[in-house]
Amino acid sequence: MKFETLPGFRAFYPDECALRNFIFSKWKASANAYTFIEYDAPTLEPIELFKEKSGSEIVNQLFNFTDKGGRAVALRPEMTPSLARLIGAKANSLRLPAKWYSIGEQFRYERPQKGRLRSFYQFNVDIFGESGVGAEAELIACLIDSFKSLGLDSCDFKICLSDRTLWVLFLKTFGISDENMNSVLSLMDKAQRINVEKLKESLLEYIPDDYESFLDSLSQLIKVKNIEDLSSFFNALSFREKVVDDIESRLNDWRRLLDLVNYIGLDAYIDIDFTIVRGLAYYTGFVFEAFEADGKGRALAGGGRYDDLIHRLTGNQMSAVGFAMGDVTLIDLLRIKKKLPVFNLNPDFYLVFSDEKLRSYAMQDASVLRNAGFKIEYPFKSQSFSKSFKSLKQRDINFAILYGAEEIDKDNVKFINLKTGKENLISRANGKLVNELRKFM
Repeated sequence: MKFETLPGFRAFYPDECALRNFIFSKWKASANAYTFIEYDAPTLEPIELFKEKSGSEIVNQLFNFTDKGGRAVALRPEMTPSLARLIGAKANSLRLPAKWYSIGEQFRYERPQKGRLRSFYQFNVDIFGESGVGAEAELIACLIDSFKSLGLDSCDFKICLSDRTLWVLFLKTFGISDENMNSVLSLMDKAQRINVEKLKESLLEYIPDDYESFLDSLSQLIKVKNIEDLSSFFNALSFREKVVDDIESRLNDWRRLLDLVNYIGLDAYIDIDFTIVRGLAYYTGFVFEAFEADGKGRALAGGGRYDDLIHRLTGNQMSAVGFAMGDVTLIDLLRIKKKLPVFNLNPDFYLVFSDEKLRSYAMQDASVLRNAGFKIEYPFKSQSFSKSFKSLKQRDINFAILYGAEEIDKDNVKFINLKTGKENLISRANGKLVNELRKFM
């Protein structure tokens, strides 16, 4: 019987595992540079945790079952609900603002396709207890630096910035009630991906009278690309006096956020883009997504402010903003941009000996070199020098250390650069081996 990897899951052979670990290392370094601290959460959670956050319809996207204790459980499809529970449990003792990150595997039962698998890894970065736009600026900067650490630049990716607060104020001018707000926002999130007739049919349920006027205003909003045009657009709409004050206050938040991004020197990466809505109902303010610079393909990352979710899931009120970046679309981008790193999985030195009597000397040196931080390999069975060197060249190994009877009698070894063919006699006496080898690295 032949067993194969399940659809939507990946087996990580050494090269793929090296790439995965390389990406993880860059994610960790980016988070650490901004003083985010790492956490983790269970892979298996009560299914109610995800239903509470996303509704009962989420069940169709889960790997869920009843465990042996009769509990309804699911493999986590995302980290945010687990994180909200952890934060809520410690809400009264946390030093705020709290800056946390995680790198973990998530699972979603959906049709595997390009950029979307059933098992994937996510880099989750969040700030709690800070209501000002400085938190958004910090997260956007961390996200951009995460991409840059992988060799990507403004010609490779962009961050599209939008705002659920302004979206809500915009929709209220057309009479959208609070009860229908999330439904219309979800529709707006899909507006660029569905045909006009289907959009019209859906919108007429909520805006039966001002449909044409709404479409005209919507068209103007999604064309906005700078803060001046954004201000002009909203100032031209008809609002009640209180809403006018809300609009001006929010526009000031926009100016402050863009100023902070400019101070950091990252404005070249930011596009104002109101086609970004983020369909999840829990977002309450600024939202953003990362895309390839030409706008093609799936989102590379996404996030925003979700000030009400902690209270909804735990009863503790706390402001929150965060983002998540997946490894699948990121690897696709690195491949497209020819930025995939090449990994050398070979040892730093291969120890060669043809006589079993010399193995003890090689293994003694192997221990010393490994303690000094070098990767060392040697044959488990002794073989001729010619056979050893043929194998080393096939494996593209750079350096070998040869143990011959004549050299060992004088407490020496022979260092061989397999790329140039150059040989050097090196003393292993009195702990000299490590320092002598470093001269030829």
